[in-house]
Amino acid sequence: MYKKRIIIDGLQYCRWDREYFQVLKDSGITAVHATMVYHENARETLTRFAEWNLRFEQNADLIMPIHSMADVATAKRVGKVGIYFGAQNCSPIEDEIGLIEVMRQQGLLIMQLTYNNQSLLATGCYEQHDSGITRFGKQAIEEMNRVGMVIDMSHSAERSTLEAIDLSSRPICISHANPNFAHHALRNKSNDVIKALTARGGLIGFSLYPFHLPNGSQCSLEDFCQMVGKTADLVGVEHLGIGSDLCLNQPQQVLQWMRNGRWSKTMDYGEGSATNAAWPDALPWFCGSAGMENIYNGLIRSGFSESETGKILGENWFNFLEAGLAPTSNKVVHSAWKQPA
Repeated sequence: MYKKRIIIDGLQYCRWDREYFQVLKDSGITAVHATMVYHENARETLTRFAEWNLRFEQNADLIMPIHSMADVATAKRVGKVGIYFGAQNCSPIEDEIGLIEVMRQQGLLIMQLTYNNQSLLATGCYEQHDSGITRFGKQAIEEMNRVGMVIDMSHSAERSTLEAIDLSSRPICISHANPNFAHHALRNKSNDVIKALTARGGLIGFSLYPFHLPNGSQCSLEDFCQMVGKTADLVGVEHLGIGSDLCLNQPQQVLQWMRNGRWSKTMDYGEGSATNAAWPDALPWFCGSAGMENIYNGLIRSGFSESETGKILGENWFNFLEAGLAPTSNKVVHSAWKQPA
Protein backbone atom coordinates (compact mmCIF):
# COMPACT_ATOMS: atom_id res chain seq x y z
CA MET A 1 0.00 0.00 0.00
CA TYR A 2 2.91 2.40 0.66
CA LYS A 3 3.76 2.70 -3.04
CA LYS A 4 0.20 3.77 -3.86
CA ARG A 5 0.22 6.64 -1.38
CA ILE A 6 1.02 10.31 -1.76
CA ILE A 7 4.18 10.65 0.37
CA ILE A 8 5.27 14.18 1.33
CA ASP A 9 8.28 15.19 3.38
CA GLY A 10 7.48 18.59 4.86
CA LEU A 11 11.10 19.80 4.95
CA GLN A 12 14.58 18.81 3.82
CA TYR A 13 17.88 20.53 3.12
CA CYS A 14 20.04 17.74 1.72
CA ARG A 15 22.79 18.10 -0.85
CA TRP A 16 20.73 18.55 -3.99
CA ASP A 17 22.40 16.57 -6.75
CA ARG A 18 21.39 13.88 -9.21
CA GLU A 19 22.51 11.08 -6.93
CA TYR A 20 20.22 12.30 -4.17
CA PHE A 21 17.31 12.91 -6.55
CA GLN A 22 17.59 9.24 -7.51
CA VAL A 23 17.50 8.29 -3.82
CA LEU A 24 14.33 10.34 -3.40
CA LYS A 25 12.72 8.68 -6.41
CA ASP A 26 13.68 5.21 -5.16
CA SER A 27 12.23 6.08 -1.74
CA GLY A 28 8.74 6.51 -3.13
CA ILE A 29 8.51 10.13 -1.95
CA THR A 30 6.05 12.11 -4.07
CA ALA A 31 7.04 15.62 -3.01
CA VAL A 32 9.57 17.37 -0.80
CA HIS A 33 9.55 20.83 0.73
CA ALA A 34 13.08 22.01 -0.06
CA THR A 35 14.57 24.82 1.99
CA MET A 36 15.69 27.49 -0.44
CA VAL A 37 16.73 30.17 2.04
CA TYR A 38 18.24 30.46 5.51
CA HIS A 39 19.63 34.00 5.63
CA GLU A 40 19.70 35.05 1.96
CA ASN A 41 18.41 38.50 1.03
CA ALA A 42 16.04 39.18 -1.89
CA ARG A 43 18.73 39.26 -4.57
CA GLU A 44 20.41 36.12 -3.28
CA THR A 45 17.05 34.35 -3.16
CA LEU A 46 16.60 34.98 -6.88
CA THR A 47 19.93 33.23 -7.46
CA ARG A 48 18.64 30.24 -5.47
CA PHE A 49 15.65 30.10 -7.85
CA ALA A 50 18.02 30.20 -10.83
CA GLU A 51 20.06 27.35 -9.38
CA TRP A 52 16.93 25.25 -8.98
CA ASN A 53 15.79 26.06 -12.51
CA LEU A 54 19.05 24.53 -13.74
CA ARG A 55 18.54 21.45 -11.56
CA PHE A 56 15.07 20.96 -13.01
CA GLU A 57 16.47 21.33 -16.52
CA GLN A 58 19.29 18.85 -15.97
CA ASN A 59 17.26 16.29 -14.01
CA ALA A 60 13.87 16.50 -15.70
CA ASP A 61 13.56 12.71 -15.72
CA LEU A 62 13.68 12.63 -11.91
CA ILE A 63 12.26 15.86 -10.49
CA MET A 64 9.69 18.55 -11.30
CA PRO A 65 8.68 21.88 -9.72
CA ILE A 66 5.54 22.11 -7.61
CA HIS A 67 3.37 25.22 -7.78
CA SER A 68 0.11 23.64 -6.62
CA MET A 69 -1.18 20.35 -5.30
CA ALA A 70 -2.34 19.49 -8.80
CA ASP A 71 1.37 19.30 -9.64
CA VAL A 72 1.86 16.85 -6.76
CA ALA A 73 -0.84 14.62 -8.21
CA THR A 74 0.93 14.86 -11.57
CA ALA A 75 4.28 13.96 -9.99
CA LYS A 76 2.69 10.87 -8.48
CA ARG A 77 1.16 9.85 -11.78
CA VAL A 78 4.33 10.25 -13.86
CA GLY A 79 6.72 8.85 -11.25
CA LYS A 80 8.79 11.97 -10.55
CA VAL A 81 9.67 13.70 -7.30
CA GLY A 82 7.98 17.07 -6.88
CA ILE A 83 9.98 19.88 -5.28
CA TYR A 84 8.33 22.86 -3.63
CA PHE A 85 10.15 25.74 -1.99
CA GLY A 86 10.22 27.43 1.38
CA ALA A 87 12.32 29.92 3.32
CA GLN A 88 13.41 29.26 6.89
CA ASN A 89 13.61 32.98 7.56
CA CYS A 90 11.89 36.17 6.41
CA SER A 91 15.14 37.53 4.94
CA PRO A 92 13.95 37.23 1.29
CA ILE A 93 11.43 40.04 1.85
CA GLU A 94 13.98 42.24 3.68
CA ASP A 95 11.94 45.18 5.03
CA GLU A 96 9.54 45.45 2.07
CA ILE A 97 6.07 43.99 2.40
CA GLY A 98 5.50 44.03 -1.36
CA LEU A 99 8.19 41.39 -1.78
CA ILE A 100 5.91 38.81 -0.17
CA GLU A 101 3.76 38.71 -3.29
CA VAL A 102 6.82 38.90 -5.54
CA MET A 103 8.41 35.88 -3.86
CA ARG A 104 5.14 33.99 -3.91
CA GLN A 105 4.86 34.59 -7.65
CA GLN A 106 8.40 33.25 -8.08
CA GLY A 107 7.38 30.04 -6.32
CA LEU A 108 8.19 30.55 -2.64
CA LEU A 109 5.25 28.71 -1.11
CA ILE A 110 6.18 28.70 2.60
CA MET A 111 8.04 31.18 4.81
CA GLN A 112 9.07 31.09 8.44
CA LEU A 113 8.63 34.37 10.27
CA THR A 114 11.98 33.89 12.00
CA TYR A 115 14.92 31.51 12.22
CA ASN A 116 16.09 31.18 15.86
CA ASN A 117 16.82 34.90 16.32
CA GLN A 118 14.61 37.97 16.57
CA SER A 119 13.54 39.10 13.10
CA LEU A 120 11.60 42.07 11.80
CA LEU A 121 8.45 39.93 12.10
CA ALA A 122 8.71 37.82 15.26
CA THR A 123 10.94 36.33 17.95
CA GLY A 124 13.05 33.23 17.42
CA CYS A 125 13.17 30.30 19.81
CA TYR A 126 16.75 31.02 20.97
CA GLU A 127 16.03 34.53 22.24
CA GLN A 128 15.80 35.11 25.99
CA HIS A 129 12.80 37.45 25.69
CA ASP A 130 9.85 36.83 23.38
CA SER A 131 8.15 40.10 22.46
CA GLY A 132 5.70 38.44 20.10
CA ILE A 133 4.65 39.44 16.60
CA THR A 134 5.88 42.90 15.59
CA ARG A 135 3.92 45.65 13.84
CA PHE A 136 5.52 44.63 10.54
CA GLY A 137 4.82 41.00 11.37
CA LYS A 138 1.09 41.59 11.75
CA GLN A 139 0.90 43.14 8.28
CA ALA A 140 3.16 40.42 6.83
CA ILE A 141 0.85 37.71 8.18
CA GLU A 142 -2.14 39.43 6.58
CA GLU A 143 -0.29 39.71 3.26
CA MET A 144 0.87 36.10 3.37
CA ASN A 145 -2.73 35.06 3.97
CA ARG A 146 -3.86 37.15 1.00
CA VAL A 147 -1.38 35.82 -1.55
CA GLY A 148 -1.43 32.20 -0.41
CA MET A 149 2.00 31.89 1.20
CA VAL A 150 1.97 29.45 4.12
CA ILE A 151 3.19 30.71 7.49
CA ASP A 152 5.68 28.42 9.25
CA MET A 153 6.66 28.88 12.92
CA SER A 154 9.09 25.97 13.35
CA HIS A 155 11.96 28.09 14.72
CA SER A 156 9.84 30.67 16.56
CA ALA A 157 9.40 31.29 20.27
CA GLU A 158 6.23 30.38 22.13
CA ARG A 159 4.44 33.73 22.44
CA SER A 160 5.23 34.63 18.85
CA THR A 161 3.91 31.25 17.67
CA LEU A 162 0.69 31.55 19.65
CA GLU A 163 0.14 35.09 18.38
CA ALA A 164 0.76 34.04 14.77
CA ILE A 165 -1.79 31.24 15.13
CA ASP A 166 -4.31 33.73 16.47
CA LEU A 167 -3.55 36.54 14.00
CA SER A 168 -3.57 34.41 10.86
CA SER A 169 -6.91 34.07 9.11
CA ARG A 170 -5.68 30.78 7.64
CA PRO A 171 -4.18 27.73 9.35
CA ILE A 172 -0.40 27.82 9.75
CA CYS A 173 2.17 25.05 10.05
CA ILE A 174 5.08 24.01 12.18
CA SER A 175 6.79 22.11 9.40
CA HIS A 176 9.63 20.50 11.36
CA ALA A 177 9.59 20.23 15.15
CA ASN A 178 8.55 17.80 17.85
CA PRO A 179 6.52 17.96 21.06
CA ASN A 180 8.43 19.04 24.14
CA PHE A 181 6.94 16.13 26.07
CA ALA A 182 9.05 13.76 23.94
CA HIS A 183 12.29 15.72 24.22
CA HIS A 184 12.84 19.15 25.74
CA ALA A 185 14.49 21.48 23.24
CA LEU A 186 14.04 25.18 22.54
CA ARG A 187 12.68 24.46 19.06
CA ASN A 188 10.28 21.74 20.19
CA LYS A 189 6.73 22.82 20.99
CA SER A 190 4.63 22.83 24.13
CA ASN A 191 1.26 21.13 24.39
CA ASP A 192 -0.32 24.61 24.48
CA VAL A 193 1.19 25.48 21.10
CA ILE A 194 0.30 22.12 19.54
CA LYS A 195 -3.31 22.34 20.77
CA ALA A 196 -3.71 25.95 19.59
CA LEU A 197 -2.14 25.15 16.21
CA THR A 198 -4.35 22.17 15.49
CA ALA A 199 -7.52 23.74 16.90
CA ARG A 200 -7.23 26.32 14.10
CA GLY A 201 -6.63 23.67 11.44
CA GLY A 202 -2.84 23.82 11.46
CA LEU A 203 -0.34 21.02 10.94
CA ILE A 204 2.83 19.88 12.70
CA GLY A 205 5.50 17.91 10.85
CA PHE A 206 7.56 15.57 13.03
CA SER A 207 11.29 16.16 12.74
CA LEU A 208 13.91 13.42 12.38
CA TYR A 209 16.75 15.78 13.36
CA PRO A 210 18.46 13.88 16.19
CA PHE A 211 18.99 16.90 18.47
CA HIS A 212 15.20 17.17 18.76
CA LEU A 213 14.38 13.50 19.31
CA PRO A 214 14.19 11.33 22.42
CA ASN A 215 17.60 9.66 22.83
CA GLY A 216 19.12 11.74 20.04
CA SER A 217 20.85 9.73 17.33
CA GLN A 218 19.96 6.59 19.30
CA CYS A 219 16.24 7.27 18.86
CA SER A 220 14.63 4.06 17.68
CA LEU A 221 11.84 3.78 15.17
CA GLU A 222 9.64 2.58 18.02
CA ASP A 223 10.50 5.70 20.08
CA PHE A 224 9.59 7.90 17.14
CA CYS A 225 6.28 6.14 16.50
CA GLN A 226 5.41 6.33 20.19
CA MET A 227 5.90 10.11 20.04
CA VAL A 228 3.59 10.30 17.02
CA GLY A 229 1.02 8.15 18.81
CA LYS A 230 0.98 10.35 21.92
CA THR A 231 0.54 13.45 19.77
CA ALA A 232 -2.32 11.79 17.88
CA ASP A 233 -3.98 11.07 21.23
CA LEU A 234 -3.56 14.75 22.12
CA VAL A 235 -4.86 16.43 18.95
CA GLY A 236 -5.94 13.80 16.40
CA VAL A 237 -4.34 12.25 13.33
CA GLU A 238 -5.62 14.84 10.83
CA HIS A 239 -3.11 17.49 11.94
CA LEU A 240 0.08 15.42 11.78
CA GLY A 241 2.72 15.02 9.08
CA ILE A 242 6.42 14.41 8.58
CA GLY A 243 8.93 17.24 8.20
CA SER A 244 12.14 15.30 8.50
CA ASP A 245 14.59 18.25 8.54
CA LEU A 246 16.96 15.86 6.80
CA CYS A 247 20.34 17.43 5.96
CA LEU A 248 22.25 14.55 4.38
CA ASN A 249 25.67 14.97 2.77
CA GLN A 250 26.04 18.64 3.65
CA PRO A 251 29.50 19.99 4.60
CA GLN A 252 30.29 21.72 7.89
CA GLN A 253 30.17 25.13 6.22
CA VAL A 254 26.46 24.66 5.55
CA LEU A 255 25.85 24.04 9.25
CA GLN A 256 27.79 27.21 10.04
CA TRP A 257 25.69 29.20 7.55
CA MET A 258 22.47 27.84 9.06
CA ARG A 259 23.45 28.76 12.60
CA ASN A 260 25.60 31.85 12.14
CA GLY A 261 24.48 33.52 8.93
CA ARG A 262 26.32 36.83 8.88
CA TRP A 263 25.37 37.90 12.38
CA SER A 264 27.88 35.94 14.50
CA LYS A 265 31.68 35.78 14.44
CA THR A 266 31.77 32.61 16.54
CA MET A 267 29.95 29.32 16.22
CA ASP A 268 26.41 29.61 17.58
CA TYR A 269 25.56 26.48 19.53
CA GLY A 270 22.03 27.66 20.18
CA GLU A 271 20.40 25.48 22.79
CA GLY A 272 23.29 23.01 22.90
CA SER A 273 26.93 22.92 23.92
CA ALA A 274 30.07 22.58 21.86
CA THR A 275 29.17 18.90 21.50
CA ASN A 276 26.52 20.09 19.03
CA ALA A 277 29.09 21.83 16.84
CA ALA A 278 28.93 19.17 14.11
CA TRP A 279 26.19 17.34 12.27
CA PRO A 280 24.62 14.66 14.46
CA ASP A 281 24.94 11.02 13.52
CA ALA A 282 22.13 10.02 11.15
CA LEU A 283 19.37 7.71 12.30
CA PRO A 284 20.18 4.30 10.79
CA TRP A 285 16.54 3.68 9.93
CA PHE A 286 16.11 7.08 8.24
CA CYS A 287 19.16 7.84 6.14
CA GLY A 288 18.56 5.92 2.91
CA SER A 289 15.82 5.29 0.42
CA ALA A 290 13.77 3.19 2.87
CA GLY A 291 13.32 5.93 5.50
CA MET A 292 9.72 6.98 4.86
CA GLU A 293 8.61 3.42 4.22
CA ASN A 294 10.19 2.42 7.53
CA ILE A 295 8.07 5.06 9.27
CA TYR A 296 4.99 3.85 7.39
CA ASN A 297 5.52 0.28 8.53
CA GLY A 298 6.49 1.38 12.05
CA LEU A 299 3.29 3.37 12.49
CA ILE A 300 1.20 0.40 11.34
CA ARG A 301 3.00 -1.88 13.81
CA SER A 302 2.39 0.67 16.59
CA GLY A 303 -1.38 0.55 16.03
CA PHE A 304 -2.22 3.13 13.37
CA SER A 305 -4.53 2.00 10.57
CA GLU A 306 -3.52 2.06 6.90
CA SER A 307 -5.74 5.11 6.39
CA GLU A 308 -4.31 6.99 9.38
CA THR A 309 -0.75 6.19 8.35
CA GLY A 310 -1.42 7.43 4.82
CA LYS A 311 -2.66 10.71 6.24
CA ILE A 312 0.43 11.22 8.39
CA LEU A 313 2.84 10.29 5.58
CA GLY A 314 1.42 12.74 3.07
CA GLU A 315 -2.32 13.17 2.68
CA ASN A 316 -2.59 15.67 5.54
CA TRP A 317 0.17 17.80 3.99
CA PHE A 318 -1.55 17.55 0.60
CA ASN A 319 -4.89 18.81 1.90
CA PHE A 320 -3.37 21.46 4.17
CA LEU A 321 -1.25 22.90 1.37
CA GLU A 322 -4.03 22.79 -1.18
CA ALA A 323 -6.15 25.06 1.01
CA GLY A 324 -3.27 27.24 2.20
CA LEU A 325 -1.69 28.02 -1.17
CA ALA A 326 -4.80 29.39 -2.86
CA PRO A 327 -4.88 33.21 -2.93
CA THR A 328 -7.89 34.53 -1.04
CA SER A 329 -9.11 36.37 -4.13
CA ASN A 330 -9.50 33.09 -6.01
CA LYS A 331 -11.93 30.27 -5.43
CA VAL A 332 -10.24 27.10 -4.21
CA VAL A 333 -10.59 24.25 -6.71
CA HIS A 334 -10.56 21.10 -4.63
CA SER A 335 -8.54 18.16 -5.87
CA ALA A 336 -7.99 16.36 -2.56
CA TRP A 337 -5.95 13.22 -2.89
CA LYS A 338 -7.99 10.05 -2.77
CA GLN A 339 -6.39 6.68 -2.19
CA PRO A 340 -6.79 4.43 -5.26
CA ALA A 341 -8.95 1.40 -4.69
